[in-house]
Amino acid sequence: MGTSGSTGNRIDLAKHVLHSAPGASVPTRMTPADTNSAVIAASPVGEAAPRRWWHFVEDHALALLLAIMVVLPLAEIGLRKVSTGIPSAPDFLRHLTLLVGMIGGVVAARDGRLLALATAPALLRGRWKGVALVFSTGVGAAVTAFLCLASLQFVLQEREGGGTLAYGIPLWTIQLAMPVGFGLVCLRIIWRVAETWMRRAVTVGLAAAFVLAAVFPPVAVSSLTLPALAAVFAATVLGAPIFVALGGAAMILFWGRDVPITAVSVEHYGLVTNPALPSIPLFTLAGYFMAEGGASRRLVRVFQALVGWFRGGPAIATALICAFFTSFTGGSGVTILALGALLMPVLIAARFSERDALGLVTGAGSLGILLPPCLPVILYAILAKVDIKEMFIAGFVPALLLIALTGVWGVWACRKAKDGQQSFNLGEAGRALWAAKWELLLPVVSIIALFGGWATPVEAAAVTAFYAFLVAVVIHRDLGVLRDCPRVLTEAGALVGGILLILGVALGLTNFLVDAQIPDRLAEWSAVHVQSRWVFLLGLNVALLFVGSLVEIYAAIVVVVPLLLPIGARLGIDPLHLGIIFLANMELSFLAPPVGLNLLLASYRLKKPMSEVTRAVLPLLGVRFIGVLLITYVPWISLVLPQWLR
Repeated sequence: MGTSGSTGNRIDLAKHVLHSAPGASVPTRMTPADTNSAVIAASPVGEAAPRRWWHFVEDHALALLLAIMVVLPLAEIGLRKVSTGIPSAPDFLRHLTLLVGMIGGVVAARDGRLLALATAPALLRGRWKGVALVFSTGVGAAVTAFLCLASLQFVLQEREGGGTLAYGIPLWTIQLAMPVGFGLVCLRIIWRVAETWMRRAVTVGLAAAFVLAAVFPPVAVSSLTLPALAAVFAATVLGAPIFVALGGAAMILFWGRDVPITAVSVEHYGLVTNPALPSIPLFTLAGYFMAEGGASRRLVRVFQALVGWFRGGPAIATALICAFFTSFTGGSGVTILALGALLMPVLIAARFSERDALGLVTGAGSLGILLPPCLPVILYAILAKVDIKEMFIAGFVPALLLIALTGVWGVWACRKAKDGQQSFNLGEAGRALWAAKWELLLPVVSIIALFGGWATPVEAAAVTAFYAFLVAVVIHRDLGVLRDCPRVLTEAGALVGGILLILGVALGLTNFLVDAQIPDRLAEWSAVHVQSRWVFLLGLNVALLFVGSLVEIYAAIVVVVPLLLPIGARLGIDPLHLGIIFLANMELSFLAPPVGLNLLLASYRLKKPMSEVTRAVLPLLGVRFIGVLLITYVPWISLVLPQWLR
């Protein structure tokens, strides 16, 4: 795999998913943080024991809070049958999301799992590599220190307000998790910078210099805005986490306009405690329970038995299983990592060429983002202020279209196969269905809970997570309650924490753009220069493919969607249709060369050169682009079900 700037832009993101995804077994080269871990392991017991104890406390606190998030909505559902339910349960759940997000972010920082766009070791060598690492970490630590300071100011203001959560619990005591969490993330970023204390000391000095320059600016503040933004941009290119780029940009822009940086923390708190947001960690947990158990093997067997027996059938099975898996894992890359090594031999055995098999596995890995209960749909609905249920209904037909196009391409790719096909085996199909019956019921449980009218979306997410727990732990016993569940809960919480750090600070940046009237100015510009909605939609497709190939999907939703909504409203585009267009383009951008996330993951997981993966996926990329164009220019595909069911 090459080390060009464009290809290197998302290696850290790929390595994060590889490190955190269930079932990932691909070795990666040792980083300075890995060296630190080796040093800890080799240290005297007395020196490493306190650190191990503290890690144990963090992991189990995160696991416990996430478990409570599952239990509380279930108890609320049950108690509503006999009483009014649990007083202030939604408020507790919202603030549990805050705690899970902050502790999960701390754990992600500790384990080097914060999402990043680039890595200095992939771009540089020798002394320059060390300099870049110190610089990016110093800027990252400085930005995180400012986020800690802004959060502390926010908490002090809230303390003066005297608000309470419930049962007399002061609200500020829960909000204190924000400055404490950012402070620990800052320390963890510095600790992981290198093997030596000298390099850490230099990093601390650099971070302190940035902080002092901001607190005591030597010249007019407005003249420092562009240099400060340039420093954050350079640090991002050299490996700083995504939340540093977004949070740093937001604070610098507010700072340049003489607005208190507390505004970023206010937006962070507002988003993370949004009443609908607890569904994100809960659905993520359901996906982790499914991926950590034996669900992938059983589901592959089912779809292979049902449709894999005819020529091209394995391609349809691949599309279906990947869509099923992605709908619960949120497009985080888990699908390729969990299923890639299982599906490649199946496709090759069915007489697919190795290139077509590689392209199909890579391309199908992002299918399912539009299906319930996938997380990007939920996040778009929150930001666009549309009904979550209607968004899922709107995405159903477009999702089936993209799955069908992928399957059709797979059947065409297998057209030259003359032999090796097997007849349908009713007995094997029955046995496979029986073995996977509980996994196949998972989307049914989720959809009934979502659309049955007896549970809120958050409660439906809790029901789904609990059902996935029962299947993996109680029914199949793939996981042990004490042996495996704390680890699964911790890994899911760390992924959620990394995502929520990005979402919170990204909303701060979005708030600045709104205050600066950027969406309104874009709408005015489009009114003059873009008269046709079709021209706008074509430009939108191109722009979103570019954005999605470079920016993490959740950050893209938070930052870009508020900019698009006013323009879409002016052109008369239904927000449901606009959301499906946006998410379909994000799904396609996972395959966009040269730096689409699925390309990187497939290269790592299947041990293929990046160039080979890119060539293999190009035909399917073209087919899927046709599907995105149909979704874009035929609104009926997205709106037929919502209009029919209203």
